[in-house]
Amino acid sequence: MTSEETSPAILFEGVGVLFGASPARQWLNIQDLLRDGQSKDAIRMATGHTLGLADVSFTIDPGEMFVVMGQSGSGKSTLLRLINGLVVPTVGTARVGGVDVASLNETDVLAFRRQTVSMVFQHFGLLPHRTVTDNVAFPLRVQRCERAAARRCAAEWIERVGLSGYGNAMPAELSSGMQQRVGLARALVTGAPILLMDEPFGALDPLTRRTMQLELKTLQRDLGKTVVLITHDPLEAFTLADRIALLREGRLVQLAAPEEMAAAPANKEVEAFVSAAHRLP
Repeated sequence: MTSEETSPAILFEGVGVLFGASPARQWLNIQDLLRDGQSKDAIRMATGHTLGLADVSFTIDPGEMFVVMGQSGSGKSTLLRLINGLVVPTVGTARVGGVDVASLNETDVLAFRRQTVSMVFQHFGLLPHRTVTDNVAFPLRVQRCERAAARRCAAEWIERVGLSGYGNAMPAELSSGMQQRVGLARALVTGAPILLMDEPFGALDPLTRRTMQLELKTLQRDLGKTVVLITHDPLEAFTLADRIALLREGRLVQLAAPEEMAAAPANKEVEAFVSAAHRLP
């Protein structure tokens, strides 16, 4: 293998994120509070700043399905936004495809988002007054791809996600599961190597959710995409993940393959998560 093939798709080194008026100046104080075991709420009360992430380090391999779990406020969304450049680290480095995303200027970060990462949202984010084909083709049109070529490419992905014959339908005519397939096709049409998914199946009924999970796993394996998926569903995490990162109050509690996490949970919180994942639905 070449060095490019073996280098991480995503690398976080000592990443900390603090939200507030002067995060860089407050960071030393935050470290002291963290060493004292202070909670996120206590840190906010003491400093007027909100902790996003604290000293998070990991790598994600090319083609890996990396699932991030945690309760609300654990830092899941902050982690995802670091990857696409919507948040910059207060300390540490986040590299995506070898690029320090925080170092990019406005023009370059827009190009980075169009070419390197694509996004699938929980609530689909479809354009309601455009057809399925035009929704899927939209990212290519933003990249100034000629309309006919964009629509041809969109049609291929519409078929790939199981929506043949629905290219002229409007989003309101589709079920929730079908709308999420459109969202997935739109994310894949650009050919970006990294796919970010924020609670992508949270709005679906349980049976549709399981079907979409299995289809995503098949697509991801066939396409070799690197996927970072946020979920609240322990069963979903264990179904999909090559590795699971469990966050709590901005800190990385455990990072492991599902079978490793099940065999040796780091603490009682992880143990409860593992138990929930293995409970019969």
